[in-house]
Amino acid sequence: MTQRVDAPEQAIDFNNEDSNNSANPTFDSVLSTRLSRRGLLRGGVGTVGSAMLGGFGVSACGGNGNGNGNGDSNGDPQVPKLLGFDAVPKSLADGVSVPAGYTASVLFALGDPMASGVAAYRNDGTDTDLDQRAGDHHDGMEWFGLGADGKRNDNATERGLLAMNHEATTNEKLSSYFLHADGGASSLPRAAGEVDKEIDVHGISVIEIAKSAGKWSYAPGSALNFRLTPLSPIEIAGPARGCAQLITKYSPEGSTTRGTLNNCGTGKTPWGTYLTAEENWFGYFTRSATDDAARGKDKSVTALNRYGRKQGAASRHGWETGGTDDKYQRWDISRTGSSEDGRDDYRNEMNGMGFIVEIDPYDKARTARKRTGLGRFGHESAAFGKVIAGQPVSVYMGDDSRGEYIYKFVSNALWSVADANAADRMAVGNKYLDDGKLYVARFNADGTGTWVELALGNSTIAGYASYRFADAADIAINTRLAADAVGATRMDRPEWSAVNPANGEVYFTLTNNKDRSVNPGSGQHALDAANPRAYTDMKGTSKQEGNPNGHLVRLKEGASVTGFAWDVYLFGAEAGADKTRINLSALTDDQDFSSPDGLAFSKATGICWIETDDNAYTDVSNCMLLAAVAGQVGDGGKKTLSYTKTDGSKLDIVTPVGKPATADTLKRFLVGPKGCEITGWAETPDGKTIFVNIQHPGEDTGAANLTDPAKYQSQWPSNVGYGAGKRPRSATIAITKNDGDRIGT
Repeated sequence: MTQRVDAPEQAIDFNNEDSNNSANPTFDSVLSTRLSRRGLLRGGVGTVGSAMLGGFGVSACGGNGNGNGNGDSNGDPQVPKLLGFDAVPKSLADGVSVPAGYTASVLFALGDPMASGVAAYRNDGTDTDLDQRAGDHHDGMEWFGLGADGKRNDNATERGLLAMNHEATTNEKLSSYFLHADGGASSLPRAAGEVDKEIDVHGISVIEIAKSAGKWSYAPGSALNFRLTPLSPIEIAGPARGCAQLITKYSPEGSTTRGTLNNCGTGKTPWGTYLTAEENWFGYFTRSATDDAARGKDKSVTALNRYGRKQGAASRHGWETGGTDDKYQRWDISRTGSSEDGRDDYRNEMNGMGFIVEIDPYDKARTARKRTGLGRFGHESAAFGKVIAGQPVSVYMGDDSRGEYIYKFVSNALWSVADANAADRMAVGNKYLDDGKLYVARFNADGTGTWVELALGNSTIAGYASYRFADAADIAINTRLAADAVGATRMDRPEWSAVNPANGEVYFTLTNNKDRSVNPGSGQHALDAANPRAYTDMKGTSKQEGNPNGHLVRLKEGASVTGFAWDVYLFGAEAGADKTRINLSALTDDQDFSSPDGLAFSKATGICWIETDDNAYTDVSNCMLLAAVAGQVGDGGKKTLSYTKTDGSKLDIVTPVGKPATADTLKRFLVGPKGCEITGWAETPDGKTIFVNIQHPGEDTGAANLTDPAKYQSQWPSNVGYGAGKRPRSATIAITKNDGDRIGT
């Protein structure tokens, strides 16, 4: 989750997504189409059924739940049919809609206690002890099974640990208004008590959950529960450990840092640990208006600009104004000290954020580690390729900002099956994640691609004039600059990645890009084969430019570590959009979507699950979860998108596109409440329960409406009986099938 496609303009851009000003190659330039869209669709929007399941506002939509009957996608009657449910209609209701025959219930929401003696959440802005409660903005998550002895059991299906990210807070201007009784401050300085609350709701939760009598619940007082926040001690591991760029007042040795921040997607290692991705961390820091000169205009200024922190940049929440205590001052990364290496201030503090962090969910006493070998950027998730004995381990990642890149890490160590069940799981992480090669993707117009290694042995990096790299640690910390140097392909916000367990192909969501443009000017991105659309999409009277609906790409690798084939798996679009340049996947009203974000494959069923973080289509439907049968690279054909440039010249872009969606290969499974993002996906090993996160319902309420619940954009989940108060809360839901079968079949 990042900025929405049409987020209101601010006087200061706290997130600064558009920090990639490189001139990296694209393939073609085209003229955008200008289309008006809503008229044809409004008559076809379905209404949501009113049957309420389980007391938690989950509507059963569609018919009898039998879908298209039995048989797999090839018509085999002996195999349960994938996507054997009736599609859920689009909805603007303030509740969660699932297909008929399914039940969803709220499991764990913002503020829920995680330790014995912590009071129930009042949900009125007066709650404290937020470091011992569920954090905010539930995001990516993973399941870790528990046996009867409370130890790791990968086959367990009714008891386990759920590890999840808490990405951010719902805020207007500075403060996170739902957390504070009066909405919090809208100007600086911030009160220490407000800042402490906001810091504490970021980070990670690990909770024990169990199923009893068919219902899931979490254990508030379990000794296995724990939180990590932006103040928790974390080790630096990998090539950047001890690097001069990580020296701070807190860690003069550059070996530790405090906390993890803005955690979005996740990964689950083959050895049973949890990976969390740090995404939009840079917006939490501030720099003074004279900091470039204070730094002597050295190369750190180039790096800071590339990562979105120009001098004078304001922080998102103003946490640095909470007081003189060190825990507040760390958010000001201006050079204020006299030391040459930064041990007397926090000029290097931001360099400790932006990594993949490994956590042992089974052992809260183990210190988490930032795996710097996997690079530093706006991480969304970390998907492992198939692990094969005697071969390296591969991890795939996206950098979620407009015009950023797709990456792969390949371990130097070869996979040993014994490591899957090693007693010291963090030591296994050292083996496979600290020593390896980092690559960035270049997509060619002919449907092939190249993974380019980011190392000083690459002459284009060693000789890069814009930034002089010193060593491997410098590349690990300033990965975006190294990717700039080698001419990586700028993508439409690469977010989550997932690997198809059936064939090992790698999928990436490209959420949207308002800067993808015909005849691009400064800060805009030309079209290319991998990002081939630019058009005008109307939301009411508001024009949305670029690629507001997003798409998904997939990669197929062969024997070579550096080569791949690719195509566009699906294009997000409204059903009634032009099928020659926008709705290229032939989506219908049962399948159309916008802004794909979260992504996962079920290992139990093979279903591909796609979640949306959208504001381009939210006048028609709230955000949603779709189920898909994925196919394979090359199962479609090439399409030519023909454009006329503003100078009158013609240009064709040829792009490889997957087989068009059908009713048997793509269906809407869930629609969430008002103002939410659908994110986070996990399943029990038998595929009979999935867990999904409902993030920031009611985010557009506005602090001015805080005193009148009738004016809240959403009141979910309290409007369906979960918890006190009426303020909306991010929450995790558990979904089961009423007949006890696997989800989606």
